[in-house]
Amino acid sequence: MPSTDTGDDATTPAADPVDDLVTTTHSLTVRRRKLNYTATTGRVVLRREVVTDGKVEGHLPKAEVFLTAYTLDGADPAQRPVTFAFNGGPGAASVWLHLGVLGPRRAVSGDVGALAQPPYRLVDNPETLLAQSDLVFIDPVGTGMSRPAKGEKSGEFSGFQPDLESVAEVIRLWTTRSGRWLSPKFLAGESYGTTRAAGLAEHLQRRHGMYLNGVMLISAVLDFATIRFTAGNDKPYPLFLPTYAAIAHYHGLHGDRDLADVLAEAEDFAARDYPWALARGSRLTAAERAAAVTKLAALTGLSEDYVDRVDLRVEHIRFFTELLRHRRLTVGRLDGRFTGWETDYAREQLGTDPAMAAITGPYTAAINHYLRTELAYPSDLPYEVLSSAVFREWSYKEFENSHVTVADKLAAAMRTNPALKVHVASGYHDGATPYFATEETLAQLAIPAELRDNIEVKYYEAGHMMYVHDESRSRQAADLAAFVKASS
Repeated sequence: MPSTDTGDDATTPAADPVDDLVTTTHSLTVRRRKLNYTATTGRVVLRREVVTDGKVEGHLPKAEVFLTAYTLDGADPAQRPVTFAFNGGPGAASVWLHLGVLGPRRAVSGDVGALAQPPYRLVDNPETLLAQSDLVFIDPVGTGMSRPAKGEKSGEFSGFQPDLESVAEVIRLWTTRSGRWLSPKFLAGESYGTTRAAGLAEHLQRRHGMYLNGVMLISAVLDFATIRFTAGNDKPYPLFLPTYAAIAHYHGLHGDRDLADVLAEAEDFAARDYPWALARGSRLTAAERAAAVTKLAALTGLSEDYVDRVDLRVEHIRFFTELLRHRRLTVGRLDGRFTGWETDYAREQLGTDPAMAAITGPYTAAINHYLRTELAYPSDLPYEVLSSAVFREWSYKEFENSHVTVADKLAAAMRTNPALKVHVASGYHDGATPYFATEETLAQLAIPAELRDNIEVKYYEAGHMMYVHDESRSRQAADLAAFVKASS
């Protein structure tokens, strides 16, 4: 009797996952220069060496990480820079930097007052960093179409150290397989991606001996004590104040004053008298307290009664809810230029961030179309633009009984590699990672004076994703290109 065994019975071992990269060729004209480039997209299998009770069990799959790489055709690998880019969250895919400012194609989202309407569009991006550097966009495990390997725990990669190690392994693998160890190398991170980038700069040096030319920190957070409004931590209140003032200015609450004038006043108060007033507490005289209340109210656009009732401590989410309550509007956390509606204007917390709501649709539609149609990657997996599961599972256990900071790691990387350059980009209207908090962290970096010039800081009149503002995007693209060129 002929056998009907198909080899699919329960005793047949499951095949190991394999890389499923797809390659396509493209061209783009940048300032009369035609760029012919190759795009490679798909999932790369990460493996770990497993040893149990001294017995080597093999080099076993642990995750499948999605990436999209762009390489300029015909370029000399020894001279051509490569930039590894990712976003933050934790739980965000790289779509924002990919289709916002760095990549050769760009999602059209519109901006405040002129948002794009569905169906959305993709257009060529003649300001792409590809003109200066090859690009590798990495989606950390759990984001995009990156997933743990079969049998691995879903939250195993959702933490500070395992995230660093897995992203570093992707960078090492791509560099090795592409023959790019002698290329100038850069990292570009946004938001929590800046936390990751600072940690990676040190980790890649220490673990793999990979020294970088530069790190690009976009909407940076390196020390979480500067942004976490926790009991007993008064540090964030002054550091958010200039951002509050910028947002109030944008919405017309500072009359016809110049933004620069408003920011200078806010920064001066935030740097000196405001921290002193908070530290004095009940030791403030009635006159001193009244003066602080009046000053804070004038700078933030809030009422003196509100500032007094919150004991001089304006928490950021409450600010976004309170500022335009009289107009029955809330303002965005990621970008305070955006406004939105609520169902209840007595609430203290945002139901939805108007800035995030405004741009999620265009970017999600664009990446799903782009990967499957233009880059020809066939997959039914959902592309996780922002994974709430990763965010919920995230662990900072390495910082138990302390606050999260990677400022020490960035400083160590700079001391070890004096050639390492750092570019920092901040939006004045960013209520998630305020620019004055970033300035505070940079000023405290434990590096010698002679390395201070290795850091450059650029500012934009926009928010967290400053590139949704056309003028800021054009300036930022030029700033990033100049940084890579100067640092290669």
